[in-house]
Amino acid sequence: GIPQISTGDLLRGNVCQGTPLGLMAKEIMGRGELVPDTLVNEMVTVRLQHPDTANGYILDGFPRTLVQAGWLDGRLAEQATAQPGGLPVIAVSIHVDYNQILRRITGRRNCPVCQTIYNVYVHPPKQDGICDVEGAALVQRADDTEEVFKERMRTYEAQTAPVDEHYRALGRFAEVDGDRPIDQIAAGIVAAVERLRK
Repeated sequence: GIPQISTGDLLRGNVCQGTPLGLMAKEIMGRGELVPDTLVNEMVTVRLQHPDTANGYILDGFPRTLVQAGWLDGRLAEQATAQPGGLPVIAVSIHVDYNQILRRITGRRNCPVCQTIYNVYVHPPKQDGICDVEGAALVQRADDTEEVFKERMRTYEAQTAPVDEHYRALGRFAEVDGDRPIDQIAAGIVAAVERLRK
C-alpha cells in the first residue's frame, strides 16, 4: 500500500517529459555516469511531496552515495521533529554475483510499445528480437552495454559500497541473496525489514 520509488524511473521520467531536471540529467545518463547528487536529491524531493508517500515509501536505488544518504537522513530527522513518530531508513542490499549482473544488464531488451522486459540469456522472446505481445522490434537501452556496466561497477565500489557501511554502522542494514527465486528474495527482504524494525 505504499509506493516504490525508483530513482532510475524518476530520472528517465524527467528526461522523457523534458523537465528542466530531466534535460540536465539527459547528457550525463547518456554517458552512463551517475547524475550529480544535488540533481537526484531534487528529483526525490519533488516525488516525496506526492500524497501517496504520506504513509511511507520504498526507495529503490537511493541513496547511492554518502552525500545522498546524509541528505536523506537529514530530511527524515527534520520530518521527525515536525511530525514525531517517523521511522529512520532501513537499507536492504540485494547481492548478486558480478557475472550474473552482467548477463542481466547486457541481455536486457524491452518492447517500446508495451514495455515488456526480456533477457536474451534467461527470458528470451519466442522470436529473436521481437516482442511476444506486440510483435514490435525489441530495443536495448544505450547504457546496457558491457563498457557502461564496468564503469557503473567501478562507481558502485567507490561511491555506493560506503553507503552500505554507513547504514551497517547504524544497525540499519541487511543483505539479501539476489541469486534465488523471486519469492525467496521477497521473503528475505520482508524478514530483514521486520528484524531491523524491532
